[in-house]
Amino acid sequence: MSPQMKLAAITLDCPDPLALAAFYQQATGLEPHPKSDADFAGLNGEHGLFIGFQRVDDHRAPSWPGQIVPQQLHICFTVEEDLDEAEARLLKLGAGKPDHQPHGDRARVLTDPAGHPFCISPR
Repeated sequence: MSPQMKLAAITLDCPDPLALAAFYQQATGLEPHPKSDADFAGLNGEHGLFIGFQRVDDHRAPSWPGQIVPQQLHICFTVEEDLDEAEARLLKLGAGKPDHQPHGDRARVLTDPAGHPFCISPR
């Protein structure tokens, strides 16, 4: 049997790691990493998955769906509540909603406060 890899961490570039970590913490309920700071913040996820946020000076937000600044990363989440309720909750937390919605009623594409696109879909 060949060796298998297990996903351990995902890290997003952003202008303000603590603010972006706070957005995802409120959105997901994941616990903040105790050593988070202004240069690198993180959330401890389920099954050991770590989500990190690292400061990048002159960060350029993705221009999804355009490719002037490529999306670089796309995260998908399942939600327990109705999609409309989940969307409203995330918009209140600071998410954005692009006009382009390619999934119809099956999923929604939103953007986090640093501009990274992510999807929500029913469980």
